[in-house]
Amino acid sequence: MILIADSGSTKTDWRLVTATETFGQVQTIGFNPMYQESHEIYQALHDSLLPQLQQKTPNAIYFYGAGCSSPERNKRVEDALKMLFPASEVHVDHDLMGAARSLCGHKPGIACILGTGSNSCLYDGKDIIDNVPSLGFLLGDEGSGAYMGKLLIRAFLYRELPDELAQSLKNRFNLTKNGILDELYGSAVPSRYMASFAKFMHEKRQNPVIKAMVYESFSEFFEHHITKYDNFATLPVHFVGSIAFHFSDTLKQVAKKYGITLGQILGTPSEGMILYHQELLQAFGTPNKTE
Repeated sequence: MILIADSGSTKTDWRLVTATETFGQVQTIGFNPMYQESHEIYQALHDSLLPQLQQKTPNAIYFYGAGCSSPERNKRVEDALKMLFPASEVHVDHDLMGAARSLCGHKPGIACILGTGSNSCLYDGKDIIDNVPSLGFLLGDEGSGAYMGKLLIRAFLYRELPDELAQSLKNRFNLTKNGILDELYGSAVPSRYMASFAKFMHEKRQNPVIKAMVYESFSEFFEHHITKYDNFATLPVHFVGSIAFHFSDTLKQVAKKYGITLGQILGTPSEGMILYHQELLQAFGTPNKTE
């Protein structure tokens, strides 16, 4: 039995699985080792995860998390999990690896995340072999909810939106220039604020102006990320994340423009992660033989 975690900064989804069974989903708060130390993560898991597992102890834990992008950060999560489950093997990796395994399984492909932020990688069926850097909210995040939100709010402040659309946006969020700037520059996570406008854009996605913004955002992502990978035109390109899932019609249009073969488009990576690890358990029998 293994425990699989898909963790963001807001929430973590945990699944206990065997080679053939899944014991349901457990949810706790999210963790990000960029901002949290081992003892903080341990205490939160001790209080919220252990009671939900009902004394079940996994043979191995596979944790895929936001912010798990360096050995030092990964060790913070690993140490917390080892304190909690001293008899379990612990493997900590970036959420991008989780996305690649979920989307591509054991086959080569290009895996992309389009949610609040964006990221991508070239995956050979086992390892990530190339990654066009994600430059984050200030310099990048093309195709993401945050990027779309920036396009929308910039057009609103520059008075470039049609009157009816601008008034609807203003009324929904009680927007003022100073209020927007206060939220944007006073927030610890400004990308989350900008991404909050993606739901409005989805509701108005048939509006020609909104449709053009979404198309532009995805085009930027394809141009700056996907086309930089070797064999991008021959490999399947997969997507996971709320933005990719809810704007999939436009995503398909942009993919066609670039002559790209689309693979899966998933809202979350959890089901694909489970399948990936169950296939390994079926093939090798024990977690320590899957590496």
